[in-house]
Amino acid sequence: MTLTEHARLAVREPLVHFLVVGALIFAVWGGGEDVADRSITVTEAQVRGLTYQWEQQWHRQPTSTEIDSLVRNHIKDEVYYREALRLGLDKDDTVMRRRMRSKMEFLVAAQAENEIPSETELQKWLDTHRRDYATGPTLSFDQIHVAGTADRARLLLAQLNRGVDPKTLESPLSAPPTLEEASSADIDRQFGDGVATAIAALPMGQWTGPVTSGFGQHLVRLRKLTPGTVPPLATIRKTVENDWRQANRIRRENAAYQALLDGYMIRIAKP
Repeated sequence: MTLTEHARLAVREPLVHFLVVGALIFAVWGGGEDVADRSITVTEAQVRGLTYQWEQQWHRQPTSTEIDSLVRNHIKDEVYYREALRLGLDKDDTVMRRRMRSKMEFLVAAQAENEIPSETELQKWLDTHRRDYATGPTLSFDQIHVAGTADRARLLLAQLNRGVDPKTLESPLSAPPTLEEASSADIDRQFGDGVATAIAALPMGQWTGPVTSGFGQHLVRLRKLTPGTVPPLATIRKTVENDWRQANRIRRENAAYQALLDGYMIRIAKP
């Protein structure tokens, strides 16, 4: 493999991107100063960074006096930080360890967030996760609420099958006796979780049951079932992109951590 090919492969590695972003932050904010060094230099880039943070918080540009105050506070932070390191206050500090870990994870997440997926990548994601975006089926059905046990519901079902008028068997209920093109979410919202799935599994065009809901027992006649569909990418693009970004961030974090972990020899002494 040529040097050029090696370089092309390298720039695709998450860890390379992670280290590049880290190097940029290091260059701007001057991280990793030698604590033995008694000199502090506040660069133009740092002043611009402090000014930008102020603008983001207060939605206006700081005055000259306010900028001077920001710089003095930055110097104070640096002095206390270096002195704390000299005293070893960072050692065995759980809070600091967690903050350092959060910063490292932020470097990876920041790089992943800046990625812009192509239409091809989003379509591939949608095709791979179709079940996550499919709309549920819609159902048209009649239902009779039975005030009593499942055994009583079965007795009433036998009467229906012998030709008894359904209206004579109705028991008062807040839910409607007939629903047209109702979504699974609407059905479950009215009758309780899982009722839509139970009704969708019933035979078409005949009274059957009982189906148990939050109200009790129901006899149901399913009249129409329209299967769910997956919307085209154009109509759910934002949702798909958000999900892609979340998965991409997790994948890159895992890959970057694994690349770092591979450089360590781990020994675990269990009691």
